[in-house]
Amino acid sequence: MPHSKTESKMRRGDSLFAANEMAEMKNCNKCLLFEGRRKRDLYMWVADCARGPSAKFQVENVHTAGELKMTGNCLKSSRPLLSFDMAFSSPDKPHLQILKEMFVQMYGIPNGHPKSQPFFDRVYSFAIVDDKIWFRHYQILPDEDGSLAEIGPRFVLNPIKIFAASFSGETLWENPRYVSPTASRALLKKMKAGKYLRHVESKAAYAAAKPKDSTYKVDKTEEVFNTLPSDSEDEGFNDSVPVKPAPVKKPAKLNKKRRMKQKKQAQE
Repeated sequence: MPHSKTESKMRRGDSLFAANEMAEMKNCNKCLLFEGRRKRDLYMWVADCARGPSAKFQVENVHTAGELKMTGNCLKSSRPLLSFDMAFSSPDKPHLQILKEMFVQMYGIPNGHPKSQPFFDRVYSFAIVDDKIWFRHYQILPDEDGSLAEIGPRFVLNPIKIFAASFSGETLWENPRYVSPTASRALLKKMKAGKYLRHVESKAAYAAAKPKDSTYKVDKTEEVFNTLPSDSEDEGFNDSVPVKPAPVKKPAKLNKKRRMKQKKQAQE
């Protein structure tokens, strides 16, 4: 965005109020802050530093323009067209109307800005799917039909809260369906642990229900036909096991020199 002034990073111990001071030092009245936590979770703040309000989002499914490697391209510092879903104008969802106005003031480049180009060749699209805001970036192709080509980046914003002031204040709206990433990861671990416990319990139940006695019917009268003597009555009698004779050792074969030597000794 050509009308923006960037700041590399903040100190780890600084609070979010330091963003207001940095915006005031750079003579900016809007602030877009990315906050990373635990090297895996990313949050985005959109705030009006002068009067408020401010909104906090969780950024999901981030894909950069270099990662997507799409064929589209557009000129630097050109002005974008902002395209919003019809749900942003719904009277039943006033929080979306607030977010729409914040996005217009944040991403809309002022007309006649000295660092911007006086033409439009890109589109910022904000769509609502599953109560989340899907951001897409398109290029307006130079054809007469006005077709679009996605150039990236793309990401999904999950709204969390809207505050009355900049990075603080009264909570105007809170997402009842929002689940923090830490809670979702803990829930997944519990589901995996519960699956293992169910497997152990089912295995123990199967072993306990397994019959220990024989499952087929036994006729007690069959003991009458047991006429063979037991080992205690006749220890040496067993027709079922044949006795093999002891192997006879064959004389070892003598080599030719040894046979000649023995023959010569017998003649002497």
